[in-house]
Amino acid sequence: MVSISTIALSFIAGVLSLLSPCVLPIIPILLASAISTHRFGPFALAAGLTLSFTVIGVALASFGTVLGIEPDIFRKIMAGLLVVFGIILLFPLLQSKFANATSGVSGSGQNLLNRFSTDSLFGQFIIGIFLGVIWSPCVGPTLGAAMALASQGEGFLNLATVMFSFGLGAGIPLILLGKLSQQSLQKIRNKLFKAGDIGKKIFGVLLLISGLLILTGTDKLMEARILDAAPEWWVKLSTSI
Repeated sequence: MVSISTIALSFIAGVLSLLSPCVLPIIPILLASAISTHRFGPFALAAGLTLSFTVIGVALASFGTVLGIEPDIFRKIMAGLLVVFGIILLFPLLQSKFANATSGVSGSGQNLLNRFSTDSLFGQFIIGIFLGVIWSPCVGPTLGAAMALASQGEGFLNLATVMFSFGLGAGIPLILLGKLSQQSLQKIRNKLFKAGDIGKKIFGVLLLISGLLILTGTDKLMEARILDAAPEWWVKLSTSI
């Protein structure tokens, strides 16, 4: 079963993905277009983005099963990726290099997006779907971290739950920002950048710790001790997800 903490970490990763330097500056333009199309335009945009990140994440995180890699070995591989992505999130230069190395995916998504009309709710939904593809290289460390977290659970439902949480983390702030005026959004942009930088560093440390705990097997020991000490209602809640 996937834990509440894993879902929470994935949601945080989704929120931080919107605060990337190559994503945040164009959000006001996207939201202005969405709002001018329909008052529910930001909702359609966010829904498409959430679906896109969920599908992309589940597809990539399922590679271990598709390739027939043993669960324990795949779990160690994903834990190693948590450590790698944690290090990347600690250093902006590494994030920039990662984005450049995977920029081909972004270009392909942009070419497909240019073929669609965007002057309807469905059009905004399609934009959201392709934004997931276009933004994947730029938000790669946080998306990759969410996929690594998702792979720790067993079964398709757990994968989908964790990746859907990441998608919601990216989509909900988009809706909230859509409630702000263009002028207000520009005023708080620098504050959002700073919050994103700090948040990524904290998240990077959490990923490093999580990855090292899994690699050493300490996570299972800690989980057992927490469950032994936790009240019965909490144990039922955490194991029911």
